[in-house]
Amino acid sequence: MINKQRILIVDDDENIAELISLYMTKECYETKIAPDGETAIKMVSEFKPDLILLDIMLPGIDGYGVCREIRATMSVPIIMLSAKGEVFDKVLGLELGADDYMEKPFDTKELVARVKAVLRRCKTNVGNVQDEKDVKEVSYPDLKINLTNYAVEYMGDLIDMPPKELELLYFLAASPNHVFTREQLLDQIWGYEYIGDTRTVDVHIKRIREKINDHSRWKIATIWGIGYKFEVK
Repeated sequence: MINKQRILIVDDDENIAELISLYMTKECYETKIAPDGETAIKMVSEFKPDLILLDIMLPGIDGYGVCREIRATMSVPIIMLSAKGEVFDKVLGLELGADDYMEKPFDTKELVARVKAVLRRCKTNVGNVQDEKDVKEVSYPDLKINLTNYAVEYMGDLIDMPPKELELLYFLAASPNHVFTREQLLDQIWGYEYIGDTRTVDVHIKRIREKINDHSRWKIATIWGIGYKFEVK
């Protein structure tokens, strides 16, 4: 029996939640619905979702609070859903740890595409035996980034890092001293299915820097007016 990937839908609008669940079920995902923030937080540990679709406007604890609470303990991918389309709201969601952001009303086909894209990037094939040549890993003094099992080791400690941050860090570190524009990074990490602005990249770089400090041998350098590079000395 094939284990279905699990999606937790957090939305107090019953009609929208049921519609999303219907489309996800058609795509062979297992779904559960949480009508409010407190219920969502409880269900995360019980249901163990592979991805969370999280509405921002919720009764009680709002989506931002739920995202903050979840990110304190785990790195499960989160796509925020909201009628708020202001740049501030998008940036705040990303800063709190969301992997993607969609405005309501949204096209269900685009939502399904976004879900598939995020899950595809986060797939780790846990439990499968892999040859050494299949392991995607880059190493520098005091830093090891493994894209195969989505693990980052810094100064001897494992760092909890959401998928998008890890993928961005790995991509930069895999091409040392190569300058990438924000547009190139958006395309490489978020893919053609993602429609966003370049501030998304800036937010994720900021979050990575909060977890990993510049090293005497390497650092994430900002190339003003262009983008970023992983600078190795």
